[in-house]
Amino acid sequence: MPEIKTTLPITANAARTVMLCFAVALLEGFDIQAIGVAAPQLAPEFGFAPHEMAWIFSISNIGLVIGASGGGWLADRVGRKPVFMVSVLLFGLFTFATAYAQGFAILFLVRLLTGLGFGATLPNMMAMAAEISAPGKRATTAAAMFCGMPLGGGTCALITQLLPPGFDWRVLFILGGVLPVLLVPALYFLMSETLPRNHRRAAHSPGTVVALFREGRAIPTLLLWMTFLPTLLILYLVLNWLPTLVVGNGLDRSVAPQASLAFNFASVAGALLFGGVVDKFGGRWPLVLAYGALVAALIALGAANQLSTILLFSAVTGFFLMGANYSLYGVAASYYPQHVRGTGCGASIAVGRVGSIFGPMLAGLLLGAGVSSGRVVQYLAPIAAVAGVAALALSFFRRADSVDARR
Repeated sequence: MPEIKTTLPITANAARTVMLCFAVALLEGFDIQAIGVAAPQLAPEFGFAPHEMAWIFSISNIGLVIGASGGGWLADRVGRKPVFMVSVLLFGLFTFATAYAQGFAILFLVRLLTGLGFGATLPNMMAMAAEISAPGKRATTAAAMFCGMPLGGGTCALITQLLPPGFDWRVLFILGGVLPVLLVPALYFLMSETLPRNHRRAAHSPGTVVALFREGRAIPTLLLWMTFLPTLLILYLVLNWLPTLVVGNGLDRSVAPQASLAFNFASVAGALLFGGVVDKFGGRWPLVLAYGALVAALIALGAANQLSTILLFSAVTGFFLMGANYSLYGVAASYYPQHVRGTGCGASIAVGRVGSIFGPMLAGLLLGAGVSSGRVVQYLAPIAAVAGVAALALSFFRRADSVDARR
């Protein structure tokens, strides 16, 4: 089936869509980092053990898996915009509720519901990036949208350095909850729908299995999953545990967020650079380079024990990890035609978020078993190598847009 061309002109409408998605990504990144930088205060206040914190970190990613699967599927049927708006409202409300959660059970539930909202936004952003850009600019467009996430995370870490010592961690979640809710009216009035009504999937359309595994998409789908899962495992372990790991290396708690700051701001540069390089040269060698460099960076970060070297290798890790991750967001969408793109992107994100569930839990289990902070980071290096091999194999398969262009 030839790919359906969107009616959205690549003009002011597209620019507004990119900026609005960037703003949503920024707020998501702020919340994801907030739970990590709040952890050194939150855990002692509630008396949470490492395994309980591992569940607090991971439960939003369980919600994200459910949200990504359902959000992408639903958007293929009712449109990107309404699903996107409801998702943003959902994660804003429950981010705000995080500030007022009392005890493990309530915090667990609130973070699960926050994750549902997160998850449903992401496949829609991936699909919209593909639908408003030319095939040769998809990785760059996706990177421009999604680099808001590390920028939001870096902003969160920066705020912790500007607030007075001993500030209440709840401030982060109040701010991170109010802003998404305020953004929803802008989405309603300014964002254009990128999936025309007559192109949405009817109830009798081929199901999810057909969308993912038929018409030559089975092996690319599996390779995308094999790339996303280890990548997201590494990413969310680092995002959630990096401040705690820094403290575990003997550094003062007050400087721990600086590592997150370095990681996130370097990630923005990596995302934008690799997005442009992948669009120009294809995904094969840029992604192999990114994952190879990530392996070396993780080994070096695990061995670092001085603040200067920790900050340096946190930045290098963020640069290559996010450069690879956000380039994948642009590449993945191109393997699915428009009428099943939300389903395909949602499935990739959902499987990747399985890694994001196990990443924080893995760190909690290893630390609880007495493994040093440095070793926890170094154990991630072979996982990065697996993702790199899968990305290399994926590059040998033809994308859906290249097939349709010849029809």
